Amino acid sequence: MEIKIQRLPLLLLFFSVLCFNPTSGRLLSVVNARKPLIGLVMSYITEAEAVGSSGEFVPSSKTPFVDLYGRRFHLGSIRNVSVVYVLTGQRRLNAGITVQILLDHFKVDGIVHYGTAGSANNSMSFGDVSVPKYVAFTGSWTWTKFNSDSRNDDSSSILKFGEYNVPNGGENLLSGIKFKTEEFYAVGKSMEEVFWLEINSKWLQIAQNLKVKLERCSNETFCLPTTPKVVTGLKASTADIFCDNAAYRQFLFEKFGVSTVDEESSAIVMTAMSPGVPVIVFRGVSDLAGGEATWSSTSLMDLASINALKAAIEFIGVLGKQKSLAS
Repeated sequence: MEIKIQRLPLLLLFFSVLCFNPTSGRLLSVVNARKPLIGLVMSYITEAEAVGSSGEFVPSSKTPFVDLYGRRFHLGSIRNVSVVYVLTGQRRLNAGITVQILLDHFKVDGIVHYGTAGSANNSMSFGDVSVPKYVAFTGSWTWTKFNSDSRNDDSSSILKFGEYNVPNGGENLLSGIKFKTEEFYAVGKSMEEVFWLEINSKWLQIAQNLKVKLERCSNETFCLPTTPKVVTGLKASTADIFCDNAAYRQFLFEKFGVSTVDEESSAIVMTAMSPGVPVIVFRGVSDLAGGEATWSSTSLMDLASINALKAAIEFIGVLGKQKSLAS
């Protein structure tokens, strides 16, 4: 056992060397000798492609990209702000790993995350963009025992399946689940048990003052009846689950005040917050998380993504102007 413990770091180092391209290391030295970057991260291939084809992203003529650990980090600028954008892949593990690689190898001033989400709040509809103030991971549970006495537990954090029996509520052999906190580690602080992660207040203030016109139509044949809006200061939840259930949607809103649900945001926020890097989230509403009668169309998904990207780009532009005035 003692030998294995001593050799483990060497094995990790060995595999790290295999995965890391020396050419990438030389490119990173050149990139990081320049001014700090804003990291732009997204989870779906179509979202990454949208950045490249938006006309807003200008690739670097010297170092257009760096490949690290199977991921391509694109270098360039958006509205004269130096950026690096990368596709994380779907769900929490991929998102957290990618952002950690970004923070470890690039000199960044902050992380901007954009994507789509389901709405759990009836006041938010298709095409709207949420910029949450708080994000939580709602996919970590303790399963409660059937017929257990839970009177001493905080009922606001327990989902009791029996209450959703049809035709009547009551007991259910699945019992229920109690939502757990996350262990949050930050530089210079002791570990904290947290449920809600709070977005950087200065960045949220910038988002609140954005002047951006969102799209109402995704193409010539599909348009929403009203123009979507940007909403700041709400709550978002993340889980490795695609939510398409009206009852669970209602539970998240009533118990936790959740307005949007997704599969990556909390991982991105927590990873960035750990070393104290500012982070913000822009999520366009593509569906109602099971609250709609039928599945959302591709047009709605495209429109939600377009609007979230527009808001994120506007934010990056304003951030750049404020930095220029301060310098």
